[in-house]
Amino acid sequence: MRKYPIYNIQRFNCNSVNSDLYINTFKNHLIDHNFLEEPHRHNSYVLVFFTKGSGTHEIDFDIFTIQPGSMFFLQPGQMHHWDLSDDVEGFVIFYSQEMYNLYFGQKTIGEYPFYSSMDNKPEMFFDTSESKAILPYFESLILETQTIQLLKQDKIMNLLDVIHIEIARKYSETYFHEAHSYNVKIKNFEVLLEQNFKIEKAASFYASQLNITLKHLNRICNEILQKTTTEVITDRIILEAKRMLMDKKFTINEIASELGFDDYSYFTRLFKKHTGMTPTNFRMVRR
Repeated sequence: MRKYPIYNIQRFNCNSVNSDLYINTFKNHLIDHNFLEEPHRHNSYVLVFFTKGSGTHEIDFDIFTIQPGSMFFLQPGQMHHWDLSDDVEGFVIFYSQEMYNLYFGQKTIGEYPFYSSMDNKPEMFFDTSESKAILPYFESLILETQTIQLLKQDKIMNLLDVIHIEIARKYSETYFHEAHSYNVKIKNFEVLLEQNFKIEKAASFYASQLNITLKHLNRICNEILQKTTTEVITDRIILEAKRMLMDKKFTINEIASELGFDDYSYFTRLFKKHTGMTPTNFRMVRR
């Protein structure tokens, strides 16, 4: 039975500067790692910028069109795979949270809005003029990895950060959320949910842990995510169930148990209600 792997960043690394950083052109990346067109996950952050070619990119069961100017940013653990044209070109970067946070100290990778797991939009499109403006940073990254220069790591890290800043500016313009206290609360809810969704399903638990009323937490979720608190919790559970179903080493019963459901039939009904098919059928059509 097929098992969908989680690839460690060191598997790809050919960069002597840092074992937690991998930078390559997309064409060379595919030559060395053609197995990556199969569904898989990474234990690192992934940033991809396409400059030529076409195809599709499936990320956590959502399908996106690839075209020149397509930018993708994935968090550790997100399942994805490509279907690419032969003429595809661009850039790919893998990097660990620990490496990024340790280098910059005063800020963390999680502060960038496009790495919010709850409201994450993993794709953006840069038009011709925008692509022309950001392309030199990627080209400089490739050149820097090929040199042996003073302060090489510092330049690479700062180029990477400039790219993040440019993405964050465009992302904020594209997916604008009013800057107020709700953003802090939703981030705290996100962290709490990641830690507890397998064992705590009640919306009231999260409101209590955040020291706010459930009514207020629902208001925050509706304002920022256009969902109720319960819908946000359920969406996270269903996403994890889909990810686990892609790995054939788990039985349906084991998945239900891992996600905190003692009642196998209830898990099956919940999954079908939100996806339109049973876990078994989902696994069959994704085979």
